Amino acid sequence: MDLKKAYISGGEVIEFEAGDSIIDILKCEKDIKEPLIAIVDGEEVVDLSKRMHCDANIKPIGMERSLGAKAYLRTLTFVLIKAVKNIYPKSRVILKHSLNKGLYGEIENIGEITDEKIEEIKSKMFEIINRDIEIEKIRVKKGEAEKIFKEYGMKDKLRLLSHLDLSYISLYKCGSFYDYFYGTMLSSTGYLTLYDLFKYGKGFILMSPKQKTDYKLPKFVDVPKLAKVFDETQAIANILDVADVGALNDKVDSGEIKDLILVSEALHEKKIGSIADKICENKDKIKLVAIAGPSSSGKTTFSKRLSIQLRLLGFDPYTISLDDYFVDREHTPRDEDGQYDFESIGALDVKLFNEHLSILLDGGEISLPKFDFLTGNRIDSGKRFRLKEDTIIVIEGIHGLNEVLTESVPRDNKFKIYISALTQLNIDDHNRMPTTDVRLLRRIVRDHETRGRNAETTILGWSSVRRGEEKNIFPYQEEADAMFNSTVIYEMSILRKYVQPLLEAIPKENPAYIEAKRLLDVISYFKVAPEANIPPNSIIKEFIGGGCFEH
Repeated sequence: MDLKKAYISGGEVIEFEAGDSIIDILKCEKDIKEPLIAIVDGEEVVDLSKRMHCDANIKPIGMERSLGAKAYLRTLTFVLIKAVKNIYPKSRVILKHSLNKGLYGEIENIGEITDEKIEEIKSKMFEIINRDIEIEKIRVKKGEAEKIFKEYGMKDKLRLLSHLDLSYISLYKCGSFYDYFYGTMLSSTGYLTLYDLFKYGKGFILMSPKQKTDYKLPKFVDVPKLAKVFDETQAIANILDVADVGALNDKVDSGEIKDLILVSEALHEKKIGSIADKICENKDKIKLVAIAGPSSSGKTTFSKRLSIQLRLLGFDPYTISLDDYFVDREHTPRDEDGQYDFESIGALDVKLFNEHLSILLDGGEISLPKFDFLTGNRIDSGKRFRLKEDTIIVIEGIHGLNEVLTESVPRDNKFKIYISALTQLNIDDHNRMPTTDVRLLRRIVRDHETRGRNAETTILGWSSVRRGEEKNIFPYQEEADAMFNSTVIYEMSILRKYVQPLLEAIPKENPAYIEAKRLLDVISYFKVAPEANIPPNSIIKEFIGGGCFEH
């Protein structure tokens, strides 16, 4: 008997026979509360069916980690696609984007989506899950994978594969059904004990448990304004004839990327102009424009471009920085880890800010504060400010949509704008490009270019940023009078050149390595595009530099 040792995170050492699977080594049950996947030797994320032949460090991963929650959802979508294909062989399932706490998708070639059809699919999913079917990861020659997807009619997969310089492709197999996914699957359908599927609009919402939710399904709250923005973004993608990464790579290869960049930027300018027009429609009422959005949404560039459009309409925009209204460092609230919580609304002197707004709207003059980040104290800037007849105040920050921030200003006198990078460009029909990934990649580049931070620091701090967004931004997004999608369809083909070396610099022993490797896998699908035709006022310039605005 050839015995090996598994060193489990936490200190346990388990002897096993060479060739045993991780699920046998850990003696796991098919229970969502048990490990779902594992990290081997700190560098490889694997499913539990992987057989071990050498001594190894094994870190079991459950739903307490985002890796586990993502693997669960990924496997659930695989089962959904298999279920739909079993019922409707000529169907096309397209996973579009996240919506609130769910995943929105559509199904083509089955007629109108009805509650009855959704229930039929849901019953088939239950059957597949109940049969506890093994999910295998297999390597096939690229030509064989192309043959499979040609038989399935998956043109998106064929477009993607045409740009991958690989001899072999890893596919997942469940029964007789094959599909291509990036990222790790669970080893069996039997793990998927918690999920929901229901009709939404012309498609469906798929619900799965999230990270650290005590293994309960989150409540779905409708966000119709956000859903409309995604629909508008899809319409733009259709206009530009870029349905997925393969189509974007085609544009790079053909040289059509030049026109794609120019049209994408023109659409941005048109949308910003229409928001300015909407503000102008209520020129006599609106005195304050509040801009809010999550990290790396491009709020600064957007506010400057909006101000230019407002000037064209006769306004005199004046930007007040919320950063200058931070409370002194000693009064800053702390988060659950005992660190300063600068993203809490309690980190701002809301009382003073509202007092200043009241004075301004009553025709008075204020002395503008300035926050000294070196000392951690607020000081008098020495600048005085009074509203003119055509002045409109512009503020941007994460709390802009929270009514508490500007409660001294009547709602009719405010115009609220939500901005985020809501990408609709997915890798293919079944592999989404999460909006959070786009923002994280933007931030990695910007932090390095302008703040001297390495990718490791940005990645390890991202979970804290995301917690702040969930608490302080997303609950208020439907309060917006207008929404702006700051993503440009070509941006990943630009960001890749900047972010790839930063991610590759993270060593295997680093705690950020697994996430860096995942992000490298994502950007590897995109071909690098030339930057020559990106205008200097583009939002992407806020992150890669070389723009015409100071940040």
